[in-house]
Amino acid sequence: MPRLFGTDGVRGIANADLTPELALRLGEAAGTLLRRSGRGRIVIGKDTRISGDMLEAALAAGVCASGCDVLLAGIVPTPAVALLVRELGADAGVVISASHNAAPYNGIKFFDADGFKLPDEVEDRLEALALADAGRDRPTAGDIGTVRVIEDAIERYIAHAVATVPGRLDGLKVALDCGHGASARTSEAALRALGADVVAINCDWDGTDINKESGSTHLGPLSDLVRSCGASLGIAHDGDADRTLAVDELGGVVDGDRIMAICAARLHEEGALSGDSVVGTVMTNMGFDVAMGELGISVAKAQVGDRYVLDLMRRTGSVLGGEQSGHVIFLAHTTTGDGLITALQLAHAVAAAGRPLSELAALVRPFPQVLINVRVSDSARISTHPDLLAAVADEEARLGDEGRVLVRASGTEPLVRVMVEATDADVAAAVADRLAALAGSLA
Repeated sequence: MPRLFGTDGVRGIANADLTPELALRLGEAAGTLLRRSGRGRIVIGKDTRISGDMLEAALAAGVCASGCDVLLAGIVPTPAVALLVRELGADAGVVISASHNAAPYNGIKFFDADGFKLPDEVEDRLEALALADAGRDRPTAGDIGTVRVIEDAIERYIAHAVATVPGRLDGLKVALDCGHGASARTSEAALRALGADVVAINCDWDGTDINKESGSTHLGPLSDLVRSCGASLGIAHDGDADRTLAVDELGGVVDGDRIMAICAARLHEEGALSGDSVVGTVMTNMGFDVAMGELGISVAKAQVGDRYVLDLMRRTGSVLGGEQSGHVIFLAHTTTGDGLITALQLAHAVAAAGRPLSELAALVRPFPQVLINVRVSDSARISTHPDLLAAVADEEARLGDEGRVLVRASGTEPLVRVMVEATDADVAAAVADRLAALAGSLA
């Protein structure tokens, strides 16, 4: 049986792969395994998907069955749950979200008592407990857990995010696309609290439109909005607002690499970049490495997934790390990828520099990069197939120092991701096409 947990929690089609029965088992396992002592309390939050209510009820039932109490945060960004766990002294946090995936999907991801995502070995123990057939000694009567609502969850999170910015954003015009997701409850309010002039779209939801032709997965509407309203920058979140991508004043895309570079340069200038180091991933563009090297900043590389970035940050003492996809972690302020804090730090960098975002983003001169997603039934098998590995080695030998190849299984979808960088865009495209075709033929 494949591992239940992927790169970012348990994920699948709601009510098919991810059923209420599985959610109940995970909730009971979490209450049993993660509570530190005594009765225990677990915070549960969710994004705007229509399946969120169903899975929330099942999870809460499981937690209560373990003898732990449930604290419901309602619809909040993922990083808000990490914050609430710490502020309320809870034993764990659970977020019901499939992040950037479409509405039919949902997911369940966990935080420990310190607001950090669980390491693989703890996820393995949680999975084993959730799937065990043996019955448990469940509490009865007054030892069964209870459920209560955190009435000020949104206010606590907004206040925390706003407090991370060392200045005001008065006079800065920001276009915002919430992607019909959880950031609709937080990002506009936070930006306005700092004095920004905000023009926002896709801040409503019906449970089926999360990420649909909007937000960080579809930047076209935001680019159009920035140009039409004359904004200084545009901010786009994914469904659970743990990531941010940006658009400059000309409508050009500013990805996670460039966001992190801008913020790294700012922190370096302020003497606040611990160890003059940052953490990226194996997907980080080679142009980012070059830009950081020119500033005297070292770059360490983690595997894909913000929890792996965080783990390497903690081991190297770095305060900034992130992914090209827009997960950025400011460890001085948060314990996970935080789209709102990232947006506010980027907006602050633009305001403090007094220069256009397009000019700041030019710090990174990206190598041409091609990414092809190949849909397969068994991504783990195909990504490690001997024929594909041999082809990758051959292509890397031909590229030499002028490019690189990365082929990996997606941790959230049945995909093999083929990424190629090269100094020549046509070469990158040709290599990627050859490897993607081979991966597809092996399926």
